[in-house]
Amino acid sequence: MDDNNRYSDKDLAEFKELILQKKEQAEEDLALLKSIFKNDSDNGTDDTSPTFKAFEEGSETMSKEANVQLAIRQEKFIRDLKNALQRIENKTYGICRVTGKLIQKERLKLVPHATLSIEAKNMQQ
Repeated sequence: MDDNNRYSDKDLAEFKELILQKKEQAEEDLALLKSIFKNDSDNGTDDTSPTFKAFEEGSETMSKEANVQLAIRQEKFIRDLKNALQRIENKTYGICRVTGKLIQKERLKLVPHATLSIEAKNMQQ
């Protein structure tokens, strides 16, 4: 295999460390979101003012929907990070799936689960 067409084991180990940290953080965030859901369904509001209660329920519904969206995004992010870890194991990590070239390190540090180089991403637009 051409060494210019894949990251070194040392680089892969660094990326793996970064991805594991991001995955751990994302899993903590997801657990927090899930605990908010549980608390939301356990808490009954016993406010006397019906208009206030309706307003509060409206904003609660909005925040629940926002939380659900956040949770879905977190789950997808975690899945993408797991896939990136798999590519590290296969030594295919950091290779653009369109051009076959290496994705720039700077891009991978910002988006460690990226599978497209900037060049390929721009071609898609």
